[in-house]
Amino acid sequence: MKNNRSAIQKRQTQLLRYLGEEKNADVAILSELLKVSPITVRRDLDELASRGLVERYFGGARLVSSAQVDDESAYMETTIQHLSQKQAIARCAAEMLEDGDTVFINSSSTALLIYPYIRDKHVLIVTNNGRSLIAPRAASVELVLTGGEVIGNKQSLVGQLTLETLSRITSTKCIIGVSGISVEGGITTRVLQETSINQAMLRRCNGPKIVVTDSSKIGTQHNFFSGTIHDITHLITDTGADPRTVEALRSAGVNVTLVEPAEP
Repeated sequence: MKNNRSAIQKRQTQLLRYLGEEKNADVAILSELLKVSPITVRRDLDELASRGLVERYFGGARLVSSAQVDDESAYMETTIQHLSQKQAIARCAAEMLEDGDTVFINSSSTALLIYPYIRDKHVLIVTNNGRSLIAPRAASVELVLTGGEVIGNKQSLVGQLTLETLSRITSTKCIIGVSGISVEGGITTRVLQETSINQAMLRRCNGPKIVVTDSSKIGTQHNFFSGTIHDITHLITDTGADPRTVEALRSAGVNVTLVEPAEP
């Protein structure tokens, strides 16, 4: 039976996604859905309950309503936090792009900063980040929005329409931001609805799969699982990242690039 932390997080994300759609479910149904034992389901639900994400009742569980929010205020706050680091990371990511690339970009604030740094290259960006519409970009940068349900102030596009659009596209590169990244926990996010989008982008990319995130996210993990460390090829972060964690990521096969924060 799979019992490593990444497998557990992936299973728990599936549980939360199902509960988000159905509101509540019995252990027997969840056991059949995930093809694991009822004991395993109960253990997962107990852990999720301890983190305040679900409410347990006899024989099953329901999603706590607060677990469904998109934490808009957190997004607005983190947009301006570590800005000089994020700008340097975005510039480095832009330098990895080549003329003719088709690039997936997710809804992260760091990934959004890449547009001004893409110069003298013809690039097609496919993104679920609604804020891309107001981001400054060169005329040579084509933009395709995936469509989908808009999540609040974050303007992230999610849902079945988003997934259907991504299923029809193959990218040459993928650039995603994360809420946390570690060898043990993989790549994680604060927003449940975005996990399936991140997974689809990684799955539909046949080239470099690049995580962009400032050093405050290195070595941390959040509630919702988007993929294992082996689902990505590159990480771009700033020089403030913990050296031991960086070395562990490199030992796991990730190409890590450290950048100095940009000048104000």
